Amino acid sequence: MKKGVFTVMHYLMPKQKCLSMHCSANIGKEGDTTILFGLSGTGKTTLSSDPHRVLIGDDEHVWTKHNIFNIEGGCYAKCHDLSKEKEPEIFDAVKFGAVVENIKYYENDTDQERVINYEDISVTENTRVCYPLEHIKNVKIPAIGGHPKNIIFLTCDATGVLPPVAELSSEQAMYHFISGYTSKVAGTEMGIKEPQPTFSACFGEAFLPLHPFVYA
Repeated sequence: MKKGVFTVMHYLMPKQKCLSMHCSANIGKEGDTTILFGLSGTGKTTLSSDPHRVLIGDDEHVWTKHNIFNIEGGCYAKCHDLSKEKEPEIFDAVKFGAVVENIKYYENDTDQERVINYEDISVTENTRVCYPLEHIKNVKIPAIGGHPKNIIFLTCDATGVLPPVAELSSEQAMYHFISGYTSKVAGTEMGIKEPQPTFSACFGEAFLPLHPFVYA
C-alpha cells in the first residue's frame, strides 16, 4: 500500500511540475534542509533520525517550487536488531499507535508485559515498524522544509567502485541520479543473501511510472 501510493504520486506530481523523491529529509538548527536519496536498506531512516536535527520524513517527499514536503506523515523503519543504544529515536517511537510487521515477542513473556524480540527474523529478514511522525521527539509538524541546502546520495557499494565519501559537481550529481548505482541488499530484496550491484534510476526505479528523464 505504501509503495503503491508512492507510485501514484510519482505519476501525479510531475504533471504539477513537482519532483517526487525516494528520499528522507531533515532540518538543522539553522533552518538548513537536507535530503538523502537511496534504496531501502541504505540508511535513509537511520540517518534522517538525527538527534541534532529535526525530522521531516524518512522515505517519500515532493520538491515543489516553494519547498519540500513529506507524503506519508509517518515512518516505515527496518527493525532487525533494533536497540535503544544504536537507534534511540526509532526504538522510542515503537509504542501504542505503531504497527510492527513480521516480528515476534519473547516466548516467555505474558500478555500483560509483552516485549518485542527484534533479533527474531524467523518470518523474514525484512521486519518493519510503522509509526506516525508524532512518535518522534524532534519532528517538524507540519512536515515541510525549505529548498534543500544539502543533497546526499546513499549507495550500498558492495564492490568498492566508489570512494566512501565524494563531493559531486552538478554534472556528476546528474549522472549518478540517473544511473542510481547501488546494491540490492539482504533484508529488503527476496532471495538476496549477499549484496548484488545494480542500477536504480533516480534511486527509486521500481516506483517510476514515467521515464527517468522526466524526474531528472
